Amino acid sequence: MPGKWVQTWVPRWASRWFVSKDGTTAIEFALLAVPYFMLCIAIIEMSIMFTAAALLETATSRAARLLRTGEIQQSSNDPAAQEQAFRQALCAQATALIPCSEIVIEAVDMGGFGNYDTYAPQFDADGNMVSQGFSPGGSRDTVLVRAAFRYRFMTPLIGFLLGENGTPTRQFFSTIVLQAEPYDFQDDS
Repeated sequence: MPGKWVQTWVPRWASRWFVSKDGTTAIEFALLAVPYFMLCIAIIEMSIMFTAAALLETATSRAARLLRTGEIQQSSNDPAAQEQAFRQALCAQATALIPCSEIVIEAVDMGGFGNYDTYAPQFDADGNMVSQGFSPGGSRDTVLVRAAFRYRFMTPLIGFLLGENGTPTRQFFSTIVLQAEPYDFQDDS
């Protein structure tokens, strides 16, 4: 009577399956390993992204200090040389996570703090910032310093979720408005 055998054997087998604990840990780990590792990778990716953004902010602040004290303006009268000196100072601080060649910089003499609204960042068709030039001004001038770079996500899922315009990238900005110190001293003698 195979029907009776099936009726008695299947419930006993099923009850042993649900009562037995052999291999439960391996099955639970297999079910939870993928979400766990995805979460760990997402945490690492976000940490690297925020570190790169903080690194850009710190590098821009330190390089802008050279404009504030007039060190770059007094080093050369050539705007291209001044921009190169600023870029070198910026890149010296941001070498770890940010490719220096991908940083877009601009410095604009605003003429006063009230003119900030007239110097909004300009963007190309792809959403990348376009520099408005490098004019660091002179002694006691109000200068807008802006640096931007496009961070590329390393993991496709995070890039898809946090990327801009359907790309696995996000643009970061650092904007500093400063008034240069009175570094042009006249010799009174």
